[in-house]
Amino acid sequence: MTTTLNRPATSSPPVTPTPPAKPSLRHRLNVLDMKVSPYLYIAPFFILFALVGLFPLAYTFVVSLYDWHLLTGQGEFVGLQNFVEVLQDRFFWNSLFNTMSIFLLSAIPQLAVAILIAAVLDQNLRARTFWRMSILLPYVVTPVAVALIFTNMFGEQYGLINNIISSFGIEPIMWKSETLPSHIAIATMVNWRWTGYNALILLAAMQSVPRDLYESAAIDGAGAVRRFFSITLPSIRPTMVFVIITATIGGLQIFTEPRLFDPTTVGGTGRQFQTTVLYLWEMAFQRQNFGKASTIAWLLFLIIVAFGIVNWLLSRRIATSGEGRDPGRPRRRRFGKRSSAAAVVLPAVGQQPPAPKLTASPKNGTKPRRQS
Repeated sequence: MTTTLNRPATSSPPVTPTPPAKPSLRHRLNVLDMKVSPYLYIAPFFILFALVGLFPLAYTFVVSLYDWHLLTGQGEFVGLQNFVEVLQDRFFWNSLFNTMSIFLLSAIPQLAVAILIAAVLDQNLRARTFWRMSILLPYVVTPVAVALIFTNMFGEQYGLINNIISSFGIEPIMWKSETLPSHIAIATMVNWRWTGYNALILLAAMQSVPRDLYESAAIDGAGAVRRFFSITLPSIRPTMVFVIITATIGGLQIFTEPRLFDPTTVGGTGRQFQTTVLYLWEMAFQRQNFGKASTIAWLLFLIIVAFGIVNWLLSRRIATSGEGRDPGRPRRRRFGKRSSAAAVVLPAVGQQPPAPKLTASPKNGTKPRRQS
C-alpha cells in the first residue's frame, strides 16, 4: 500500500509594487513648456492692449464723471451731467450728422471702386506687379501732403476744379462754405487715399478662389459678368465684411482730412464739415473741458460699437443665406433651348414607375415585344 504525503504549501513572499520612476527634470520642463508657452506667446498682445486700450478707455469714463478742466485738473463730481449736456448740445448733433454724411459719401463709392479695381487687377495683365504696387501709392503719401494737394484743387477762388468748370460757363462751387460740396471734397480725399488699400485686400481674396470654378462656369456658358456675380462676390464675402467693418470704424473716426481741409477754422466757418472727433478736439484743447470731451469720446465709442453689432448681424445673415449651396459654385443655367426629345419625365416621389406594356410582334403575333 502506497501512502502519498501532501507537502505543505509554501507561502510566497508578497510582491511589492515598484514605485514609478521619477520624471526627469527635462521631462518636467517639456510638460511645463507645453502648458505655459502658448499663454506666454499671446501675453504681450493682451498686456499692450490693456495698457493702451482698456486703461485709457476706463480712465476716460472716470474723467467724464467729473468737471475736469485742462489747467485746473479734476473738479467736483457731476455724475452723468456731462452726458446730459452733450446730448442736448446742437453742435454735437451737427458733428454727428457731418460724420455720417462724409462716411456714406466715402464708404459706398470706395467699396464699389475697390471691388472694380481688384477685379481688373485679377485678370491676366501685362506688368501686373507694377499695377498692383501703384495702387498703394496714395496710401503711402502722408495725409498732410494729400490735404495740401486737395485743398488747392478745391479752392473756391483759384482752385483747379473751379477753373475747369468755369471754362464751361458753370458758376464756381463753394467747396469750403457750403455743406454738401465740402462733404464731397473731404470724401474725395478719403477715397483717393484708402481705395487702393482696400482693393489690394480684395484682390488677395479673389486670387484665392479656385480657377476650376471659372473654367467650369465658362464651359457651361456663363459670361464674365455672370461669373463675377455668381462666383467672385460670393467667394470673397468674408473679406468684404472685414473691409466694410474696418471702413465703418475708420469713417466714424475721421479727423485728419476735415482738420487739414481748412486749417484756419475748426470744421468750417459755420461748422459745415466739423466731424465728431474734430468737435471732441475742439472741446478738449480749445474749450479746455476734458469732462465733456471724454463724454463725447464715450458716446462715439458706443456709436461705433452699435455700428459694429449691426455689421456683425448683417454679415451673419449674409453668411447663413449662402449655406444652402456652395458659395463658389455657380448655379447651372442652360443658355440654349432644350429640345423636347431630351426631356425625361420622372415619376413622383413614392410613386411606382409604370409597368412596360407587352404588344404582339408583327410576325404572326406569337412572340411578345416589350414596349416602354
